[in-house]
Amino acid sequence: MKNFLRLFSLFSFTPFIVNSQNASTIPVAKEIPKELIKHNHVRIDPYFWMNERDSKPVLDYIAEENNYSKRFFDQKEGLINTFLKEFDGRINPEETSAPFEIQGKTYQWRQIKDKDYRELILIENQKETVFFDENALALGHEYYSLGDFSISPNNELVAFSQDKIGRRNYAISFRENKSGKVLKEQIPNTDGSILWANDNQTVFYVKKDPTTLREFQIYRHVLGTNSSKDELIFEEKDERFAVYITKTLDKQFILIHSVSSTSSETWLIGADKPAEKAVCFLKREKDHLYEITHHETGFYILTNKNSPNRKLVFSKSIPNSVESCEVLIAHNNDVYLDEMEVFKSFLVVQSRKMGRTEISVGSLQATNFSSISMPEEVYELGLSFNENYESKVVNYHYTSLTSPSSIYKYNIESKTTQLFFQKTLIDPNFRSENYVSTRIWATANDGQKIPISIVYKKGIDLKKAPLLLYGYGSYGVTIPAAFSATRLSLLDRGFVFAIAHIRGGKFLGEKWYQDGKLNHKRNTFTDFINAAEWMAMKGYCDPNSIYAQGGSAGGLLMGSVTNLAPYLFKGVIAQVPFVDVVSTMLDESIPLTVGEYEEWGNPNEEDAYWYMLSYSPYDHVKQMDYPAMLITTGYHDSQVQYWEPLKWVAKLRKNNTGNAPILFDCTMSAGHGGGSGRSTERLEVAKEFAFLCEIQGINE
Repeated sequence: MKNFLRLFSLFSFTPFIVNSQNASTIPVAKEIPKELIKHNHVRIDPYFWMNERDSKPVLDYIAEENNYSKRFFDQKEGLINTFLKEFDGRINPEETSAPFEIQGKTYQWRQIKDKDYRELILIENQKETVFFDENALALGHEYYSLGDFSISPNNELVAFSQDKIGRRNYAISFRENKSGKVLKEQIPNTDGSILWANDNQTVFYVKKDPTTLREFQIYRHVLGTNSSKDELIFEEKDERFAVYITKTLDKQFILIHSVSSTSSETWLIGADKPAEKAVCFLKREKDHLYEITHHETGFYILTNKNSPNRKLVFSKSIPNSVESCEVLIAHNNDVYLDEMEVFKSFLVVQSRKMGRTEISVGSLQATNFSSISMPEEVYELGLSFNENYESKVVNYHYTSLTSPSSIYKYNIESKTTQLFFQKTLIDPNFRSENYVSTRIWATANDGQKIPISIVYKKGIDLKKAPLLLYGYGSYGVTIPAAFSATRLSLLDRGFVFAIAHIRGGKFLGEKWYQDGKLNHKRNTFTDFINAAEWMAMKGYCDPNSIYAQGGSAGGLLMGSVTNLAPYLFKGVIAQVPFVDVVSTMLDESIPLTVGEYEEWGNPNEEDAYWYMLSYSPYDHVKQMDYPAMLITTGYHDSQVQYWEPLKWVAKLRKNNTGNAPILFDCTMSAGHGGGSGRSTERLEVAKEFAFLCEIQGINE
C-alpha cells in the first residue's frame, strides 16, 4: 500500500469545519457485536443487526439518520432551490424523445409540464393521441416504474409491466388498444420483460427467484388463460447464470439467453411456432461468451472464442461449433466489437478502439464498410432504435460532454448522413463552444495509461478549479462521455468534471476489464487514485479540492479509495454503495450473490476470501480523518441492500477523527436507481450539488 501514500507530501490537506450542527444531534448507532468466522479468521461486526429489515430498531435508526441529513440540507434549501430553478430554466419541461417506429407505427415519448412522468404519443396521419400515460398509472404511488411495454404484432394489444415499490419486481398487464380497456388477467412477480410471439396470443416472460431475485425461469402465457397455469419452458438451475429474452430483428426467433460473467448459452423458439420446445444454439463452455442474431440466410455470431475482443462469424444453420463457422471479422487486439445489427440487405457493427466508438456499415459479407465516427476527441456513438428489418437506413445516436444527444440516419444506398433529431436546451445562453472537453492519459502505478475524459467551462483557471472525478470500474461497463444538462450548474460554478476510465471497465477492451476483476480488483482502486493524483500534478485542478463520486460497484470504489487515500479527497459522494463485500458475498440468501462470484470471487475459497478482505471498505474503516461524505441509498434496493451503506455510515462516523460531515440519505420509497419521477430525480441531483458546494464554500 505504500504507493498510495506518495502524494501525501506533495499536497497539504487542512481539516475544515462545515457543519455547525450541535454534536449531540449526530446519530450514534448502538453496537451489538456479532462474531463472524470464516477460514479460522474472526471478524467482529458491531452493526450486523441492521440487516433486520422492517424491524423497529432499524427503521428508528434510519429515521434518525434521515433527520440528521435533512437538517443539513435544510440549511442549504436556498442553494438547492437555485439548482432546481437552473435545471427548470435549462431543460424543456415538455422534452421529447426522438420519434421511433414499432410495427409500422410512429411513437414518441414526451414529458408533460408540471408532471413527473412521461406520456407515450402515437402519431398517425398527422394526428397525435396519448397511447400511454405514466402519470395516470403512477397516481397514488410514491414510487412508479414502467418496466417494459410490448405491442402485439397486429397492433391490437399492448402488454406492459409495472413496479410500484422499487424492488424491480414487475407485474404484467394487458390492454386493448382500440378500447383502452385493461384486461383482468395479470402476471405477477416478473423481471418486467415481455415478448410476443407472432400469433398475437402468446407472450414470453421471465420470473425471478423470490429469495435471490435471480432471473432464472422463462414462462409462456397464452392470452385469456390464468397465469398460474402458464407453462415453464426454461429453467436455469446454475445460480451463476441469469436469463433474459430477446426477439431477432427479422421477427423469426424468440431467443432465450442464459448468461454468467464468463460464459453463455442461447436457446431458440420459432416466433411463428411458440408452442414448440426451445432448441440450444451452442452449448455453454467455460470462458465462452457469445451473442447471435438471425438473417434469412443464416446466423451471425459475436463470439470471444479464442478472441478476447470478440470476432464476428456466420453459419447458414445452427452450427456444431464456433470453429465450423465462417469468419467475417477477425479478432483484433486493438478493437473491441461492442454490438452488431443485421438488416435484410446490410450489416452494422459498433466497435471501440482506444476508447473511441465507431459504427461500420457494410455488406452482409462484412465487406465494403463505411465508417461513421466524429472528428472530436471525446464523444459517444451508439446504435439507436432500429426496428425495421427491411430498412435501408440505420439510426444511431451521438453525444459528447459538451453536446446534447442527437439521432442521425445513415442511408446505405446514398452513403449519406442526416440529422434526424436533436435535443436542445431552452436556456438561450447555452453554447456548446463555451465548454472545453478533452481526453488525457494518467500513468498508473504499474505504468499503464489510464484514459480520463474531462470537461470544464472555457476561461476558468484550471489550477484553482475544484474537480469532481467520477468512476465505476466493474462488470466491463464503460461509462459514456455523455452530456448532462444538470451538470452545467457545476461547470458554470467553476468545477472540472472528469470520468476516470479505470480498469474493470472495457474502455480499452477485454484485457482492461480482466485486469480489474477478481484477484486484479485492486487495480480499479489504484487507477482511480492515480487519475486524481495525475490531474492534480498536471494542473487540471486544485489539488486541495478534489471530489469523488460513484454508485453501486462505483460506491465500492468510493469506499476503497477513501480508506486508501483519505487525504486526497475533500468530499465523496457514494450512491447505493456496495461496501460490505465479504459479508455480502458469504450470504447466498442475499440477491445476486452467487452470480457475482465470477466478478469478485467466492469468499468460501480461502485465497479469494483474503483478497476480498484486503479491500472490502467496511472491513477497513479505521480511526483517521475522513473527507466529507454523502452516502445515499434506497430502502427497497434489490441490488445493494440498504444495510450495507447504513452500517458503513455508523462505522465511519464512530472512527472519524476529523470535523467533516458524514451524511446518510435513505429514500424510503426507492430502489437501486433512486426515487422515481422527474422532480424526485432532480431533487436528488440538486442535493448532491449543494453538498459539493457547501464543502467547497460556494454559497450561490
